[in-house]
Amino acid sequence: MNSSTDLSTASENAIAGVLSPTILRYFETLNAEAFQLTARLFAETGKLYPPFEGAIVGQEAIAAYLEKEARGMKVLPREGVLQTAEAGTTEIKVMGKVQTALFSINVSWHFKLDAQAKILTAQVKLLAALEELLSLQK
Repeated sequence: MNSSTDLSTASENAIAGVLSPTILRYFETLNAEAFQLTARLFAETGKLYPPFEGAIVGQEAIAAYLEKEARGMKVLPREGVLQTAEAGTTEIKVMGKVQTALFSINVSWHFKLDAQAKILTAQVKLLAALEELLSLQK
């Protein structure tokens, strides 16, 4: 790497079972806090569904949301699986963890990509027992 702002290569960010460059780039840019780049991976009317919130629609809104809510988070995807999808789309489920300064929690990401490999939807689900979630309350 020439500078600390360089993003990693895809081989350094391999996720078992995931070959999609879009999905690999999603996690790479998210961890680099390059939220404008993350948002550009979405279709113009793409939707991000964060836990406990309604859809964040469109690239500008997604970038603004990530800037506000995802700073300081580290996403650690472990493995993924290609799921059946409608013609012209691809669905990928990725399992992993999210780490913050205060906690670490198991998460799954459910992606739907269009024929051009743009993200149509990205749904983030927390995989924790109610007791774990309640212990995270401030």
